[in-house]
Amino acid sequence: MKVKTRFAPSPTGLLHIGGARTALYSWLYAKNQGGEFVLRIEDTDTERSTQAAIDAIMEGMTWLGFDWDEGPYYQTKRFDRYNQLIDQLLAEGKAYKCYCSKERLETLREAQMANGEKPRYDGHCRDSDEHHADDEPHVIRFRNPQDGVVAFDDHVRGRIEFANTELDDLIIRRTDGVPTYNFCVVVDDWDMEITHVVRGEDHINNTPRQINIYKALGAPEPEFAHVSMILGDDGAKLSKRHGAVGVMQYRDDGYLPEAVLNYLVRLGWSHGDQEIFTREEMINLFSLDSISKSASAFNTEKLRWLNNHYIRTMDPVYVASHLEWQMNDLGIDYKNGPALAEIVTLLAERCHTLRELAQQSRYFYEEYEEIDAAAAKKHLKAAAREPLALIRTKLAALESWETEPLHHVIQDTATELELGMGKVGMPLRVAVTGLGQSPSIDAVMQLIGKERVLARLDKVLALLPAAE
Repeated sequence: MKVKTRFAPSPTGLLHIGGARTALYSWLYAKNQGGEFVLRIEDTDTERSTQAAIDAIMEGMTWLGFDWDEGPYYQTKRFDRYNQLIDQLLAEGKAYKCYCSKERLETLREAQMANGEKPRYDGHCRDSDEHHADDEPHVIRFRNPQDGVVAFDDHVRGRIEFANTELDDLIIRRTDGVPTYNFCVVVDDWDMEITHVVRGEDHINNTPRQINIYKALGAPEPEFAHVSMILGDDGAKLSKRHGAVGVMQYRDDGYLPEAVLNYLVRLGWSHGDQEIFTREEMINLFSLDSISKSASAFNTEKLRWLNNHYIRTMDPVYVASHLEWQMNDLGIDYKNGPALAEIVTLLAERCHTLRELAQQSRYFYEEYEEIDAAAAKKHLKAAAREPLALIRTKLAALESWETEPLHHVIQDTATELELGMGKVGMPLRVAVTGLGQSPSIDAVMQLIGKERVLARLDKVLALLPAAE
């Protein structure tokens, strides 16, 4: 049997972290089993589905690197198929027309809730002999079995059973003729030969209804894996304040897709104590049966730690390709200075996100407008004039603008003036970068370039008071 999984988002909003994790687990299992991964857009909610949401889902999937083997399929383009099967169920007596008005159903619901009962359809039209005109408004309901149990072995939760008496006759086609979600899902998974359905635990109550529809259609049932929800680190349901934003917000905030994937895979799955996984390791090691049934807590600090790891350890040229977006977004002309890969190599240790990296690299590409006040007050005093002037002279005479000779200039100046390195290096750092902190100043100067370094020293020397 060829394994086929699917990710089937509803295009009513962005691709969020929970959906991305579901997509990841589905994708990983298909890859692990040498199978296929299908993308399906479940857009039967025609009032809320938007093209913008579809575009956002596609963009998020592509950014994360989820390549799908089939699709995207759209449910709204398959109505003829759904209706053909609904008509077949009607003809076989496995579905029926329900003419109950909204008022009757609302009254029934209120009475049931008042009596402490679970709100459900009472089967009023199930075996009714009332005559109705052909054009009288109605819905189509599935004739759910009234005895026995529905049972399935969930890869995450083990054996799950529902008594059929707990299930009512759900609507499978609305009054406007649009087939409903629970029916469309069954038909799609059947037609697309889906063997394993990975989805959130909020779908568990849909599963027995869908299994009964599979049986009524004579279709094979897929295997199920219902993953637990993701909580905030305070134990509450994940919300925007915890980081429940669209996947592309993580791109905007400066995360690499590899870090997000590595973080997501560990939100409910583990392999011993291993924390860092390459994409290949995820594929090779992943198992549906290793998914935890416990809810996972989202931890932004853990994600930042992972992101720093990938910024530091991945090919700087690759990291730079993602840094470009940040530079463009911040309006930094990164072509007016050193190659971005060199910036990544120099600043990677210091930055948890590409956003931080871009912000900290401005002085390589732009002239700073003002010097950090605290740094200037501490390091650009009158006493700094002499070492800066001497360094300026020595730098101007340098024929090789490389890190080692630059380092010797700083060292020689300190020795000549009998000053500690801090009395020389710190004023130089502030003058060259406008900041009180930076990577090794010799490496910084090497990337900024001789002409710019000398010009910045001239600017600061012109502002410094004369030594007393």
